[in-house]
Amino acid sequence: MPPAQSDAETRERNAEACPVIESLEQIGSQWRLAVLHTLLDGEQRFNELKRSTGANARTLSRVLDDLGEMGFVERRIEEESPIATYYSLTEKGESLEPVFDEIECWASEWLDGTALDAPEQ
Repeated sequence: MPPAQSDAETRERNAEACPVIESLEQIGSQWRLAVLHTLLDGEQRFNELKRSTGANARTLSRVLDDLGEMGFVERRIEEESPIATYYSLTEKGESLEPVFDEIECWASEWLDGTALDAPEQ
């Protein structure tokens, strides 16, 4: 059994994790991640995002508003008939691509079913 951490050690560890926790609070919901990952492929209309993410209209609208307020997604409205709204990643949103690549690498190694059976050390 590992030795118990002191309160000071626990606070220090939590302070080190703070940027990770803050980052996950911004992008960490299922729907935010789905939208961000989908938009890595380029600009999409609302209904295209709805189809590709599987989110209902209300959820998708809320997520897009949140991501827009946080500076990850931008909205473009085309006023010609029929009016169309397009969504794309900002520079901040595009900067998440290597993060998604790393998560995909980790997932392919650890979530494919074989690595989960690895013996404990």
